[in-house]
Amino acid sequence: MIRLLYTLVLTLVLPVLVLRLFARARKAPAYRERIGERLGRQQWPAHFDKQRSTIWIHAVSVGETVAASPLVTAILAQWPESQIVFTTMTPTGSERVKELFGDSVLHCYLPYDSPLLLAPLLRRTNPDLFIVMETELWPNLLHCCQQQQIPVMLANGRLSEKSARGYQRIAGLSKTMLNQFAVIAAQADSDAERFIQLGAPADKVQVTGSLKFNVAVIERQLDSKPFFVSLRKAKRPVLIAASTREKEGDAEEAKVFAAFKVALSEKPDLLLLIVPRHPERFTEVASMANAAGFVTQRRSVSEQLEPDTQVVVGDSMGEMDDYYQSASVAFVGGSLVDTGCQNVLEPAALGLPILVGPSQFNFATICQALGDAGALLTVPDSVALGESLKALLEDPKRMARMGAAGRKLVEANQQALPRHLEILRNLLPAAQQ
Repeated sequence: MIRLLYTLVLTLVLPVLVLRLFARARKAPAYRERIGERLGRQQWPAHFDKQRSTIWIHAVSVGETVAASPLVTAILAQWPESQIVFTTMTPTGSERVKELFGDSVLHCYLPYDSPLLLAPLLRRTNPDLFIVMETELWPNLLHCCQQQQIPVMLANGRLSEKSARGYQRIAGLSKTMLNQFAVIAAQADSDAERFIQLGAPADKVQVTGSLKFNVAVIERQLDSKPFFVSLRKAKRPVLIAASTREKEGDAEEAKVFAAFKVALSEKPDLLLLIVPRHPERFTEVASMANAAGFVTQRRSVSEQLEPDTQVVVGDSMGEMDDYYQSASVAFVGGSLVDTGCQNVLEPAALGLPILVGPSQFNFATICQALGDAGALLTVPDSVALGESLKALLEDPKRMARMGAAGRKLVEANQQALPRHLEILRNLLPAAQQ
């Protein structure tokens, strides 16, 4: 009954959701593209074969897409006869799919959670397995998969206390959805316990570790683009503020700029690389940096680091790894505003000392582990961020110890991928083994 009511409400608001895409397109034009896919009108290329074994992976946006990358690579290697359909919900997620996988997967947007849109698409695609990344509980998606006897796996599953409280408000529907998964691969014991408390059968829940540890150790090469070459040649200490966010008018970048001014008193040649999480904020953040009195340049404007630049706004896509490799110390955004912190494992794998704010619910377990290992410092506010940066820059040996501890922790946690692959072997038809 709750699912039917949900479906009715969704059907009524569907025109509003489409109009919202056009509203969002004013800042991010890509939202007005491929709207037909969001309404179930996917056009698969000529080489798509409905009779061929198909594995469907769904990731909401960039973070989940990156987390899925070692799994996709392993599936392509171990089941080369299978084709992968990869869906996302955001344009940035779509771009990341293209950057990571190219033509090795079939990509489109997942339609809105209506059985009228999803059921026909599932029949046309005929997947052998549907993999949902992290915490995407869609009532009608799960219902349609169950109706068509498609097993669904929750991969790299996480459930924060905040999310668990939200799902608890619809306890009946949450329990039904969790029972429709064939397997829930939870990142940590705490995630598994929350899934079980919400109604997931204990025998369907396995603790596998986080695939993001596997992402973090992918071999990297230094970029030869002129900008990054010039940045390295400058031999300046570099602070990266990665994936900074804004929530309800509270811009995290303003807090970072305040802390940066404090750190400049210790290291006048310190360079700040600030990379906003959302592309539609690039211009806004550049204006904020100029207004704060910093000599600012945008990555997209020049292929050389100017000698007097104090702040570089990373307004490019697909270069986060290059920014991190150019840094001396990392602040990970989404943590000084209450959006739950972004991926702390990327800088940890590169041996960077890490600073984060108190909002960490997206990476709570991993932040705790990095903190316990001495690789990460939690700061309560921008004042503490500035003072902590200053103290670290005064102590290169401490920075080196923190970086080494982070890299060691990442390298020690590589079990998630083989555990996920073992689950896949048990779920896929025998003909694929």
